[in-house]
Amino acid sequence: MGRYQDAGVDVTAGYELVRKIKDDVASTERLGVLGGIGSFGGMFDLTALQVKNPVLVSGTDGVGTKLLIAQKAKKADTVGIDCVAMCVNDILAQGAEPLFFLDYIATGHNDPEEMAAIVSGVAEGCRQAGAALIGGETAEMPDMYATDEYDLAGFATGIVDKAKMLTQASPKEGDILLALPSSGLHSNGFSLVRQILFKDHQVALTDKPAVLAGQTVQEAILEPTRIYVKPVLPLIKAGLVRGVSHITGGGLIENLPRMFSDDLQAEVKLGSWDILPIFKYLEKLGSLSQADMLGTFNLGVGLVLAVKPDDVAEVKSRLTKQGEKVFEIGTLKKRPAAGEKIIFK
Repeated sequence: MGRYQDAGVDVTAGYELVRKIKDDVASTERLGVLGGIGSFGGMFDLTALQVKNPVLVSGTDGVGTKLLIAQKAKKADTVGIDCVAMCVNDILAQGAEPLFFLDYIATGHNDPEEMAAIVSGVAEGCRQAGAALIGGETAEMPDMYATDEYDLAGFATGIVDKAKMLTQASPKEGDILLALPSSGLHSNGFSLVRQILFKDHQVALTDKPAVLAGQTVQEAILEPTRIYVKPVLPLIKAGLVRGVSHITGGGLIENLPRMFSDDLQAEVKLGSWDILPIFKYLEKLGSLSQADMLGTFNLGVGLVLAVKPDDVAEVKSRLTKQGEKVFEIGTLKKRPAAGEKIIFK
């Protein structure tokens, strides 16, 4: 045993982790990837994509305090999907195709089995997004984290032809707002979720409230974030979508207005989409107001598309053929003087 290991860092565990994740990393390879893991930097050849006027779009994010529940449940194999989703869905909102992803795991103790499970989830997220996992870092920091703690963050880069970028100027008055369902909480609002479940109440992760229709609390709240790249990117490339909003922290109130210019207003019809059981459960248990719910959670809406009225039928048809549910939840209108950017009817 060396002095570094005496200090709490086991470099041999790092070598073992690299060996365990090689197959997962290789499974994400795509056009443009150069080399493999083990180099000092991940490499990607943009010329292989033959994009006429390429613009790179980057995003970085973490999983937040959802990780605390995953650690409590000793379930590490899906949080990687969450991490990828939070990054690539944001990239998609600019009209970009995700190209590659890098992860960063910080932990108090490098358990190769647990770390490999995390990376396996990252790789699964990358496969769902069509992105390559080209690098990452696992940092063992015993004085920063307890032995059973870890944090996870990621970084993604995508590409879009400059002429096809989605900006706030793209959506127009009269556009229809189409929503794609979320899979659950995704990775937002978990500080409030933990407050309600474990501080205000003593809910066990194994509990099965009737409203959850057979799911345990753990299954409902750890359901991984949906990745929307495969159903939505072809629509963007075909010019059928004028705006995309990824509904993350702050819910519809915070995120929908980020998609369009200040002279427009989103009119959203409450009750026009399915609200998932987990939200009804938290609303009742936490005695939350409608404003609390709308300003904290996605409420069953993971992504919103702004679509020209003439293209709505085509977009719905294409999405439905891929097994997607689509909800028509509102329209974009001219914003009145001193009016809000989003109103609910």
